[in-house]
Amino acid sequence: MAGQSTPYYTPTAKPNTTHLLRKNNLLLTCIVFFLCSFFYLIGSWQPRAITVTSLPTTTINCASTSTSTFNSSHKDLDFTTHHSAAATDDGFNVKTYPPCSIKYSEYTPCQDQKRSLKYPRDRLIYRERHCPEKTELLKCRIPAPYGYTNPFKWPRSRDLAWYANVPHKDLTVEKAVQNWIRFEGDRFRFPGGGTMFPNGADAYIDDIGKLINLNDGSIRTAIDTGCGVASWGAYLLSRNIIAMSFAPRDTHEAQVQFALERGVPALIGVIASKRLPYPSRAFDMAHCSRCLIPWGQFDGVYLIEVDRVLRPGGYWILSGPPINWQKHWKGWERTKEDLNEEQTRIEKVAKSLCWKKLVQKGDLAIWQKPINHLNCKTNPKFTQTPPFCPVQNPDSAWYTDIETCLTRLPEVSNNEEVAGGAIAKWPKRLGMVPPRVNSGNIEGVTPDIFQKDVILSKKRISYYKTVDNQLGQPGRYRNLLDMNAFLGGFAASLIKDPLWVMNIVPVESKADTLGAIYERGLIGTYQSWCEAMSTYPRTYDLIHADSVFTLYKDRCEMEDIMLEMDRILRPEGSVIIRDDVDLLVKVKRIADGLNWESQIVDHEDGPLVREKLLFAVKLYWTAPADSDQGF
Repeated sequence: MAGQSTPYYTPTAKPNTTHLLRKNNLLLTCIVFFLCSFFYLIGSWQPRAITVTSLPTTTINCASTSTSTFNSSHKDLDFTTHHSAAATDDGFNVKTYPPCSIKYSEYTPCQDQKRSLKYPRDRLIYRERHCPEKTELLKCRIPAPYGYTNPFKWPRSRDLAWYANVPHKDLTVEKAVQNWIRFEGDRFRFPGGGTMFPNGADAYIDDIGKLINLNDGSIRTAIDTGCGVASWGAYLLSRNIIAMSFAPRDTHEAQVQFALERGVPALIGVIASKRLPYPSRAFDMAHCSRCLIPWGQFDGVYLIEVDRVLRPGGYWILSGPPINWQKHWKGWERTKEDLNEEQTRIEKVAKSLCWKKLVQKGDLAIWQKPINHLNCKTNPKFTQTPPFCPVQNPDSAWYTDIETCLTRLPEVSNNEEVAGGAIAKWPKRLGMVPPRVNSGNIEGVTPDIFQKDVILSKKRISYYKTVDNQLGQPGRYRNLLDMNAFLGGFAASLIKDPLWVMNIVPVESKADTLGAIYERGLIGTYQSWCEAMSTYPRTYDLIHADSVFTLYKDRCEMEDIMLEMDRILRPEGSVIIRDDVDLLVKVKRIADGLNWESQIVDHEDGPLVREKLLFAVKLYWTAPADSDQGF
């Protein structure tokens, strides 16, 4: 009939088999359904294998110094040939790294004393960072001293350290009167004394607490310039205040090393010609207790730098010369006129910065930075020397010259508004969106991204603790380093554990998030991992490296970053590295060459994610007993 299509099968072409086809199709469908269900159940029953290696996600005993054995429960599903750490055709062969000579036991590449002699002594420039050239980099493993022992657990470590770990007695003699440190048999004891607090750091902090409120959470982050062995920072921790302590590597040998051995945050550093490696508006409180910094000299440049890193409304505390010179001038072996002139210069610089002197009582003097610069622009009482800096990036602080101009605070609309945004009291500020993020000042980082990072970080920490059972044991780790911290989620997720995290924002990162990290009440510093960190060997118990090798691909050598990690990691310390599987396989080869015990495991979201994790432990080894022979 017109308009009708002729079917492929017609009654005249073939017998009518429609009813037979219906029966056969129904039977075939049943058979296929049965077979699919059967093989699905069989597949689900089989143990899942890790796609990177044939080894399952297994808890690592990070305290062990023997090689752990991991066995796959199903040898047929072995993907080792695809992601092997053995030598391949890419030219990246396994290389072993021998021990260095014992003379490098305390090697800090960018603060090497011999190299520093090449630089000017004016304004302590020779004590700043001066890193070795690429051809000078060591390709060996830094040895621990013979007899090295894991540090005392916190809080005992605040008061005790093993002599074998930091074999220096000079401070016990030089600072005997100040009660910094005592030598007792096989250990050091830290009584908590200081040059300006002979009754101990606790009593000294109590005196400060009578002048400003240290207990309501408004003060969380602090910076201690010329920290000695960091007793001030050590005793602040019990008040939920975390201090970034720093001191130069100078004649008082091992000050910062002692601080870190005690489990107190510290870096080697000095205020000289470069900005401190911290963002603007980072610290609630700054402190100097006889730190011997000439605050009134060089047009007040050092106080100008303190002003840059001090938060609006933050405090600067000074004790020691010239404060209370009327009482101490004879003991300081200086004239009344000299000390009076020094204090006058300091007062003048502080006033030019629009600081208000709150109080001077006994040996303490405290100034407060204004919450904004509205009055500084209009009030004739404030001199405009130094002038306001031109438009600049106030957070730029990696080899950035200090300037003798006042860092501008963000604009405000009235006298009561806090420049840059008000920050909640601790601990509430930890979970709140940082003002820098809320205002959109960090490119590509929104409040939504911040909230997602909070959730993601908690998920990651939970997973880490299932693999590294030592991380799940409070007190096993004390000093932690996050090599690429982003918004500080790793540190924030561990805040209830008795530990602290040094959050690093690499200077090569796309987004500068270190200011937001400080606004959360955490601490950190800028760093380029193409250079060594300003810290001693054996500083950290655990290192976390998220996408570090992706960031530095084609920027510097992978092995140099790994050697630096080995230098600053304690014997029996742990490493968690996250990265693309192809890079991670190369990282594992280097880890094997460093004699680390390591294992690649799946991402927390399963085996189909290209990003994998490497968990590693630096095995225990030291210099030989006859250290004079070296290696």
